[in-house]
Amino acid sequence: MRDLAANPDLLSLNTATVRERWTLPQIIEGCARHEVRAIAPWRDQVAACGLDTAARLIRTHGLRVNGYCRGGMFPAADAAGRARASEDNRRAVDEALALGAECLILVVGGLPAGSKDIAGARQQVKDGIAALRDYAHPQKLPLAIEPLHPMYAADRACVNTLAQANDLCDSLGEGVGVAVDVYHVWWDPALEREIARAGRRILGFHVCDWLVPTSDMLLDRGMMGDGVIDIPRIRRWVEATGYSDCVEVEIFSAGNWWKRDPDEVLRTVRERYVTVC
Repeated sequence: MRDLAANPDLLSLNTATVRERWTLPQIIEGCARHEVRAIAPWRDQVAACGLDTAARLIRTHGLRVNGYCRGGMFPAADAAGRARASEDNRRAVDEALALGAECLILVVGGLPAGSKDIAGARQQVKDGIAALRDYAHPQKLPLAIEPLHPMYAADRACVNTLAQANDLCDSLGEGVGVAVDVYHVWWDPALEREIARAGRRILGFHVCDWLVPTSDMLLDRGMMGDGVIDIPRIRRWVEATGYSDCVEVEIFSAGNWWKRDPDEVLRTVRERYVTVC
């Protein structure tokens, strides 16, 4: 397993981690100041400062964009809704390419409004990713399916295990991979096997922690080391596949870390990256 202390450049900051106190330009400048060499920005933050400005600042500060958040949200109640989702996902691809992103993260979406047909939603996801792959793959932008915890199956992502994501990759072929976020998959008894199965298709490795108790299923993620996830063990499994890319810190924390001075957050992230991850 890699020595993270000897590889500081492998630390990436998902920009959601400090989104409440800093704008994207401030985040980019803060990462450069704290010697965080890679980021994964969110589309709304890019839109707020402007795509051209974001791309210029990222280049100026010499940052990698290891992932772009996010595409997906494919299912819709009618053909017009699916067409709007397809158009928006193509824009996400174009934005990712303009930023020099290394992959586009897909949070695939849940049930359409009024639906109880999760199998149908999953078929819409498959069809949507297939169409997006046909647009992105010729431009050499990989798509990374991120399975989300089952508590999000209805509203955010009906792909809830790494096995489901691997099945989609097997079906869809080249140009589609997975992102492994420990917050969403740590509980899965098949995780080690499915990480090995994913192999070289792993395009991202995201870390935070699961707090006990958890007060909000979306906005109460913990800093690494503050919860119950055995992050080093999962990283060992991921790196056994040959994965040699970033460890991306992604924390949604309305009650704690989002309230703190972002410089403090980044100092803590750097310390926990070495001591906990």
